[in-house]
Amino acid sequence: MPEFHIRPLRSSDFDRVLHLERELFGRGAWTYGMLADELAGLGRWYVVATVDEPGSIGPEPVVGYAGLWFDGDVAQVMTIGVTREYQRCGVGRRLLRALIERSRALRADALLLEVRVDNEPALAMYRDHGFEILTTRKRYYQPENKDAYTMRLDLRTDHEDRPDAATPGEDDAA
Repeated sequence: MPEFHIRPLRSSDFDRVLHLERELFGRGAWTYGMLADELAGLGRWYVVATVDEPGSIGPEPVVGYAGLWFDGDVAQVMTIGVTREYQRCGVGRRLLRALIERSRALRADALLLEVRVDNEPALAMYRDHGFEILTTRKRYYQPENKDAYTMRLDLRTDHEDRPDAATPGEDDAA
């Protein structure tokens, strides 16, 4: 089993992330400008998953990415994407755990996300991490006109008695 690492997204990762966007989301993929605008937004935090490939020379390849937005009360999963080659290998779970940990460190009350109603692997992963469905958003995913569930993970009980939680902005944001 390969070893995966999570690290902050760097500008040198843009081309790979955009390639993954097109591979995974087709016509609904973010463009370079959309990604740059998203990363520049206040309260954003993005990470990538890399993999150690035995015998490879050079930088570890990016096989997944994820992003978070924190508005001061709740955090929102902006995206999680894993290349098809590494899906169902634990990469998405590692990325999700990084977003949950960051949300807890920011002392967010909850973590929200949207997921296609027909994305069974993602739904199972989110449920396994304690997310619950709040509502259905009709035709949320464009241009396919696919519905999405809004899901929520309550984090309030996680940080009520944690004086050691980081203050927002203490560590570097990607």
